[in-house]
Amino acid sequence: MSRASLEKRPREVAAMFDEVAERYDLANDVLSFGQTRLWRRAVLRAVDPRPGQRVLDLAAGTGTSSQPFLLAGAQVVPCDFSLGMLRVGKRRQPLLQFTAGDATRLPFADGVFDAVTISFGLRNVHDPDQALREMLRVTKPGGRLVVCEFSQPVWPPFRTVYSEYLMRALPAIARKVSSNSEAYVYLAESIRAWPDQAELARRIQQAGWHRVAWRNLTGGIVALHRGFRRDDH
Repeated sequence: MSRASLEKRPREVAAMFDEVAERYDLANDVLSFGQTRLWRRAVLRAVDPRPGQRVLDLAAGTGTSSQPFLLAGAQVVPCDFSLGMLRVGKRRQPLLQFTAGDATRLPFADGVFDAVTISFGLRNVHDPDQALREMLRVTKPGGRLVVCEFSQPVWPPFRTVYSEYLMRALPAIARKVSSNSEAYVYLAESIRAWPDQAELARRIQQAGWHRVAWRNLTGGIVALHRGFRRDDH
């Protein structure tokens, strides 16, 4: 898959992630200049996991994003549709309960998670709006959603520089650190095609989430959206 499209083919996207799984975490650290670690800490604070709570971490990949929830005492379920990612994750972190699953048809009962989070994965889902509705379905009343996703830099001159980096420098760097640099061309294009902060907030709210808000990280390169399922009581 060489071109990004909002009509994504799940099998092709999964195969792409299977291929880059082994060096995916290293590539992310290099391509983000180490910012991924700061973003993960921001997600952890936003999710605010408590001991004994159940957290669903979607698009969890190799489980790097899930480990902080486990260390906080939560019961975390890392879920991904790339079997290659899950295999690498299980080998590296055998204590995590990795689960294969499609975000648009989650293999979980209604209202079983205190929090659901997805980092840098929603834009790769075939139907993001259906995925947001599924996340709502599996969340307990009063529970919370945290979406960490690439977005639009808020300062116009920086936005131009960032766009150039995505389409020119990122694939060149990826050739050095990744087994499939074409995958990062797709990822760069998918970032450019993704809605901005306000539009994503609107779509989260339209999916049924309540009290939706966001804050920018790294000048808007990444946005952290949060929402809550209404308490039925």
